[in-house]
Amino acid sequence: MGWIALLFAGIFEIGWPVGLKMAQVPATRSSGILIAVGCMGVSGALLWFAQKSIPIGTAYAIWTGIGAAGTFLVGVMMYDDPTSIGRFLGVALIIGGVITLKLAH
Repeated sequence: MGWIALLFAGIFEIGWPVGLKMAQVPATRSSGILIAVGCMGVSGALLWFAQKSIPIGTAYAIWTGIGAAGTFLVGVMMYDDPTSIGRFLGVALIIGGVITLKLAH
């Protein structure tokens, strides 16, 4: 159950930077802030739950890895963030590290 909670914690970790990006636009400022704060709370609560059965270092690294890689992909797909082979290689390394942590657990 901890791994499922950690997966969802990572997904909600993507939501708060997206909410902050939305808050930069006057028309979506309030909803963006609400999304950011809500996602922070849910993500933190799920991480707390996951750490009951997953070591703190592993849980934190996977949580931030999902958040970083997911936010990068959302930025590319929804906000026209720049892409390059190097940027995609960096994200691939993050994903590889997350997979390695899971397999080594």
